[in-house]
Amino acid sequence: MTAEFTVDELVPHSGQMSLLSEITGYGEDWLSAAVEIKPTSMFADEKGVPAWVGLEYMAQAIGAYAGLQERKQGREPKLGFLLGTRKYSIAVDYFTPGHRIELKVTKNMEAENGLCAFDCELRGEGFEAVASLNIFQPDDADRFLRDAQQ
Repeated sequence: MTAEFTVDELVPHSGQMSLLSEITGYGEDWLSAAVEIKPTSMFADEKGVPAWVGLEYMAQAIGAYAGLQERKQGREPKLGFLLGTRKYSIAVDYFTPGHRIELKVTKNMEAENGLCAFDCELRGEGFEAVASLNIFQPDDADRFLRDAQQ
């Protein structure tokens, strides 16, 4: 299915911290998105965007998937937290300006307490990466953060 929502409607990041360029499709347990790498992209330096930022691209694609689920229920997207990742490896050091990165995230587990696991793919011209990301999305992120500080 093609996307009916924009990134801004699904991801609770704003301004430069919203890193996805567009939502390209989605299904019951997956979402695909794209990132256009520009000289002005967040985290860019004279070489481009460091490849470790690919993890944040994956995390924001998961955020878009979660935001889509909330929107389908008539609710606002909620904040989520990246708890960890496994097996992120990529053969390039930088994403260079002018490249387009395609992402796909697929939910493979969801617990009642808000813990989820996703399989993620990132592809571009001459590189690809996969990783598993663990995400926590509490019902009330503000309360969770307050409780964590005590």
